[in-house]
Amino acid sequence: MSEGTMQRRAQRDRDQRAKRLNRVLVCAAAVPVMLVAAGCSSDSGSGDSSDKAAKAAASASASPSPTVQAAAYGKLPEPCKALSKKTLEDLVPESKSGKEGKSDDISTRGSCSWSSLDNNGVKGSQFRWLNLSMLRFESDVTRGPADKLAQEYYEKQVQNVQAVEGAKSAKSEPLPGTGDEATAVRYELKKKEGTFKQQTVVARVENVVVILDYNGAGLAGDKSPSADDLMKDAKKAAEEAVAAVSEANGAGGGKASGAPSKSPSKSASKDASDDPSTDASTSPSKKPASDS
Repeated sequence: MSEGTMQRRAQRDRDQRAKRLNRVLVCAAAVPVMLVAAGCSSDSGSGDSSDKAAKAAASASASPSPTVQAAAYGKLPEPCKALSKKTLEDLVPESKSGKEGKSDDISTRGSCSWSSLDNNGVKGSQFRWLNLSMLRFESDVTRGPADKLAQEYYEKQVQNVQAVEGAKSAKSEPLPGTGDEATAVRYELKKKEGTFKQQTVVARVENVVVILDYNGAGLAGDKSPSADDLMKDAKKAAEEAVAAVSEANGAGGGKASGAPSKSPSKSASKDASDDPSTDASTSPSKKPASDS
């Protein structure tokens, strides 16, 4: 082999080795570039995600939770002790004790009834029946403040009393000075035992609705009681019951402690038809009987 041929071959080998070396270097240089690019891309995505999560958390904490004004009154008085002994002696003189109604929550619902039968022998007898019921509402973020709920219930009860089936000579009048609002309704109901003169006072004080029913009848030939006298006594008793609600919650009425309820009270959420004041067992249509 000639010297010139050997030189050309050696040169060609050197050129091929140089090309292979360049390719290796280029590939080697490309790897960290890709890694750096991938790393930057990953860091950028992670940062964006963290920023979005932080902003979402900040937005959620900045949004105020729904609130509603707390109820003014947080409890009810004992229904059978809401009226004074003297008032009971005047309205139901022959009653030995009151009969407390059933309640699944005495802090929101309570009632008590008394009946009196004054038997005068051949001259007949005088019957009196008294019922006191109270319903307390709690504030609720979905339904509204407690006093508004009580006002709606108050208006519904007044309408119910004014629409009693069979009522005769019905009259209604506002009763200022008894709670925040009050209405007195009177009417007559004729039954086989006699004519019952019914007096009902519906009153609202803050978030509590008080309903006082009082009726009387002269039986077995005795004369009927005066509707005016019965109404006067009913108004007095209603005022006393409203005052008992305020006293049960402190000298100045007091505010209910704690945050407003997020859900309505089980008792206060029931329909008006379940209210103790509309219980059939206390209806004046029942045959009168003395307390046991």
